[in-house]
Amino acid sequence: MLTGVIFIFFYTVSGLFVGTLADRYNRTKIIGIGVIVWSFFTAVSGMAKNFVTLAIPRLFIGIGESAMTPTTMSILSDRYDIKRLGFAAGFYYMGVPLGVGVSLILAGYLAPVIGWRGCFYLLGGIGVVLGLVMLLVKDTPRKTVTTKAPKQSFLEIITLLFKVLRTSKSLVLTILAGTIYHVLLGASVFDQVWAIQDKGLDRAAFAQASGWIFTIFGLLGSVFGGTFSDWALKKYNFPRTWFLLILTLLTVPFAFTRYLEPTDFLFWAGICVSAFSLGCFYGPVFAVIQELVPSNIRGTIVGFNLVCLNLLGYVPGSMIAGIALDSLIASEVEIPYTITLVGFNIMFLILGPILYYLAGKFYESDKAKLARDFG
Repeated sequence: MLTGVIFIFFYTVSGLFVGTLADRYNRTKIIGIGVIVWSFFTAVSGMAKNFVTLAIPRLFIGIGESAMTPTTMSILSDRYDIKRLGFAAGFYYMGVPLGVGVSLILAGYLAPVIGWRGCFYLLGGIGVVLGLVMLLVKDTPRKTVTTKAPKQSFLEIITLLFKVLRTSKSLVLTILAGTIYHVLLGASVFDQVWAIQDKGLDRAAFAQASGWIFTIFGLLGSVFGGTFSDWALKKYNFPRTWFLLILTLLTVPFAFTRYLEPTDFLFWAGICVSAFSLGCFYGPVFAVIQELVPSNIRGTIVGFNLVCLNLLGYVPGSMIAGIALDSLIASEVEIPYTITLVGFNIMFLILGPILYYLAGKFYESDKAKLARDFG
């Protein structure tokens, strides 16, 4: 509940609302306020005494964090040409592997020294300072929206969003593919427990090792995914989703080597490939949805995408995996975590490439249709 539903529900629902705000108001101020809110409640989490006193800050962290991606992607779409948007989105999403990696590194090195509460106090305090700095940053001028244009209401923006979704098969299929991928990521919340229970690794040692791996290979994946999806689109007019299709077929099967024994080199190679492929995902996907929609709902579409990725993907994935694990453990099945995680990887390997292919197939026709109907 703490790592999944409580945080994700408020993060995704408020993210859609914040996305509409990003299409109407000063975006850097929205980011700054969001960072301050989630960082303050991160620090408050360090004072938790029980489930409830940790759950309440978690929901506010979700609300604050929801301000980040819709507003940032909206800003990037105004600062970068479409053919460079993959790199821009990928560079921004370097924060995902960097955040995952640093959190694991801190857990492995700092927690034994300052305790888990000290980690919350330290990072929360740093975040509040960064949020205050962000309030001083000027917003980027919007490409096609003038300051004299009347602001759309929340209802008008949501209505336009669903009109666009009904018009574009490519947009819907891209979001659906990402949602299925996040079902897999939801199950991956058990990776740390899998390494300890099924593989017999030391908790702190694996946290340190996987932290460095996700930091290094996740960052490389973010740069690679964004840069090379831009290059393929510019040079060969190759849809970004087809780039992800090829990447999935190459990396997901290789990532199965992580289920070998930890003494095998391929075990660690598989974990590196998993971190690399995660980093590659976000730049191309968020670039596609920014390219397809009208400029006045770019923040909203990101918020809607996050609802799908997290509320329809990540949360069900973690819950289904948890139920499956409870059942396997109760039945005293050997290596229950490995069986469950392999099953989720196979599911995505079957469905992901099909959805990516279809999204790319309709991309050009949908882009022309959306430009004609919505400007």
